Amino acid sequence: MHISADTTRPSVAVIDYGMGNLRSVLRAWEHVGADARLVASPDALTQADALVFPGQGAIVDTMRLLQSTGFDRAIRSWVEADKPFFGICLGLQALFSHSEEGDTQGLGIFKGRVRRFPSGKGLKIPHMGWNAVHFSADDPLVEGLHSGTDQFYFVHSYYVEPEDAALALFETAYGDRFVSGIRSGNCYATQFHPEKSQAKGLQVYRNFLNLL
Repeated sequence: MHISADTTRPSVAVIDYGMGNLRSVLRAWEHVGADARLVASPDALTQADALVFPGQGAIVDTMRLLQSTGFDRAIRSWVEADKPFFGICLGLQALFSHSEEGDTQGLGIFKGRVRRFPSGKGLKIPHMGWNAVHFSADDPLVEGLHSGTDQFYFVHSYYVEPEDAALALFETAYGDRFVSGIRSGNCYATQFHPEKSQAKGLQVYRNFLNLL
């Protein structure tokens, strides 16, 4: 399948590599004005304006499926070419070198590790529910958002620890602060789920579309 051209709406390819129900992600992008399609093969990316990686589940299974479909190479090439990219939850974690979950090698696009929240600090793991994000960058993705007060929906047991601190766009406090979103050029990724975060999450997606 190839994504058909739509001159009135940005074309957004949502990776369908065999993990979970992606309909809520697709509906959210459509709601903010995207011509959003599920794509099951890298061959379908030729006419896309942006690539969305809505990772969920276990990173061991995710990396195996990305490799079997060729999406591992496609994602690396896309981000390295600085084409618009949005990763969600595991779609953020998989961008890094290594995850403690299953001692797994990630895509290695960015240097850094994915670590499990520590036990023994009174934290419930997974971190699940609504939490505020903090940001200081004057970035177009945060247009209309309020640092430290706007709430977004999280569900995860692991968090990213980039080697390059300049990657961090969002931070969230859960015990200690952790990086809950990154930016590198036209590559954005969040630990929280915008599609589950009601109006504020849709604003994040809308802001991303405005960049296209």
